[in-house]
Amino acid sequence: MTEQELVAAARSGDPDAFARLVEANQTKVYNLAYRMTGNPEDAADLTQEAFLNAWRGLARFGGQSAFSTWLYRLTSNACIDFLRRQGRRETLSMTVEENGDEARQAEWPDERWSPERELERREAKEALEAGLAALSPDHRQVLLLRELEGQSYSEIAQSLALEEGTVKSRIARARLALRDFLKKSGNFSGPPPSKD
Repeated sequence: MTEQELVAAARSGDPDAFARLVEANQTKVYNLAYRMTGNPEDAADLTQEAFLNAWRGLARFGGQSAFSTWLYRLTSNACIDFLRRQGRRETLSMTVEENGDEARQAEWPDERWSPERELERREAKEALEAGLAALSPDHRQVLLLRELEGQSYSEIAQSLALEEGTVKSRIARARLALRDFLKKSGNFSGPPPSKD
């Protein structure tokens, strides 16, 4: 069955069709919630909330966009509401877990590894996570959708019900704020000088 057929069947009350929609989208929804909140338990709760909202709102889903796009908007909105309610800005993980699998270490030692490089890498990652956490939920949301999910400006605009210009503006502001944060923390020196 296609996504449209599953949506139509679920709308008619077929719980198996909705279960297949959940199965097809649960990893991406969880990953988005996890990136937005930085907490696995909160991400799991918000994933459930997004799917519950989707089930309840299925009759209102017009089909102008893909079901997955609509579901992303529900998830993003649930995360932003949660962050605003909590009034907190936790660190974010930039790691994506697929089906609970963790990345495995190489079996051969990496001769390029050194304690100094590992420390630099960890400090840069922590600074990036802190910078993302310092962004407003609206700015963090669009930046994550653009940079980590790889969505186009028009896809983000559609999924968040925003004008494309608003999306571009928020992304530009988010990048600027993140760059300023990293500069102040000493983790960004800017582009190298050009050689004219």
